Amino acid sequence: MAEVLSQSQIDALLNAARSGELDVDKPAEKTTEQKYRKYDFYSPRKFTKDRLKMLNSIFEGYARVINSRINALLHTTCEIEVDSVEEQRYYEFSNALTESDVVALAKIDLEELQEDTPILVHLDTPVVLSMLDRLMGGEGDPDSTLSSDYNMTDLELNMYEDLIRDMISVMGGSWENYITLHFEYVRTEVNPTLVQLIGYDETVVIVGINIKFPNCNGRLSLCLPGVMLTNIFSEISKNNTRRTTGEDKSEEIFDSLRDSELEIVAELARTRILLSDLYHLNIGDVVDIKRPKDSPVFLNIGGRRWFDGRMGTSNKQVAVKIGETYIKM
Repeated sequence: MAEVLSQSQIDALLNAARSGELDVDKPAEKTTEQKYRKYDFYSPRKFTKDRLKMLNSIFEGYARVINSRINALLHTTCEIEVDSVEEQRYYEFSNALTESDVVALAKIDLEELQEDTPILVHLDTPVVLSMLDRLMGGEGDPDSTLSSDYNMTDLELNMYEDLIRDMISVMGGSWENYITLHFEYVRTEVNPTLVQLIGYDETVVIVGINIKFPNCNGRLSLCLPGVMLTNIFSEISKNNTRRTTGEDKSEEIFDSLRDSELEIVAELARTRILLSDLYHLNIGDVVDIKRPKDSPVFLNIGGRRWFDGRMGTSNKQVAVKIGETYIKM
């Protein structure tokens, strides 16, 4: 709504124009207003950009794994890549589902981190049918007469469960650089709109993965509960803290090594003789090593020369007095 001027303001403008203080021919300068992104305090963000970037790299590895598995299983070539990793409310994921969609439920093996919220996996129906057609020997061509509310048959559901179970079972390998997790298939919901699996306002991270076949393409969506991710990130932070605080444990390491046995070989010299001469050696014979009698003795540890020294005795036993060190410790 335009601002309405009062009579006194209008008179002031007219007087300024008559006196020349206001140049009416000069266009008004446009003020550049700096725009800021609005922050929703009702639903604040739980995960930082670094956390979302970590999830993006994790599922990029997962996309490469299932890409090779699907290519081998279906004997075709497809391209699988991560399209988006976004923090949303669960209703953003739920509202995109229809009554004919099929959603698989999964969990991790650590119940204290999982709690009661499942992981949801949704694969577009046209892509599922194309993959199932290839499994049964077809070309995977999409059916143009297929309705948008198509319900899969019992046979197709059984094949779908085997397919999605295999895709879920390899998901833990992409987390191994941060934490050891094992993902397990739980069950399949054929009408997810009738079941409230997660609270509508609960925070989730939705991972979108594009799957492209030569004759069809679709999307694999993963809905990761925010509570589970928060617990996982906390566990990862604890593990990193333990590694950082446990770096300087030299005394403990040396305490455990002090009782270890280590073979040390003292080498007087090396020489070559014929096998026939070796065969005829007897007690009292002399082997010429071609070195002076006061030459140093070499000490070898693990097949490598560490020290040299002088032969002598200590407490009436043969000993070597260490001289020069060859390997710096």
